[in-house]
Amino acid sequence: MIRVLLADDQALVRGALAAMLRLEADLDVVAEVGAGTEVLDAARRTAPDIALLDVQMPGRDGLSVAADLQRALPRCRSIICTAFSRPGYLSRALSAGAAGYVVKDSPPEQLVDAIRRVHAGLRFVDPALAAEALAGGASPLTGREADVLRATAEGGTVADIAEVLRLSRGTVRNHLSSAIGKTQARTRAEAARIAETNGWL
Repeated sequence: MIRVLLADDQALVRGALAAMLRLEADLDVVAEVGAGTEVLDAARRTAPDIALLDVQMPGRDGLSVAADLQRALPRCRSIICTAFSRPGYLSRALSAGAAGYVVKDSPPEQLVDAIRRVHAGLRFVDPALAAEALAGGASPLTGREADVLRATAEGGTVADIAEVLRLSRGTVRNHLSSAIGKTQARTRAEAARIAETNGWL
């Protein structure tokens, strides 16, 4: 049996996924959680083979949880299962140690296939998203530029961002200017929106 942990903040989605997976003779859903902060404890208690993680969850996002699981429980392999078909998220998920990435509007048999392949030691990436990621390339933003745009998206002024990130205001302005150029935006708010849409933040 392949032991599966489900982590999704939407109870209806989580329940539907669990019901669907339980129809498979070789899959056993051993834990269901609704927040990223609950995943590690649940995984330690139930020893899953596969953790199926949503990206956006309360407390911790699925990408950081995948990295935590890889460090704490390397035998548990992660698959990101999300509504976000963004190449930037795919790149970040693989960098965080996830072994699979499936979009929620995929056919159910694709998710089941992904679980079996990842359990067998392979990787699985939604084919359409993989093609889009190859065509679009990696994020053009540096880590600091992404930090500054994240703070911008939360509504911070240059002074606020400088204080939070412990940078000078001039450095913040330089990072914003660079990020605006790289995203081909007109304003910092537009740059933050473009970066978020592409999954770079």
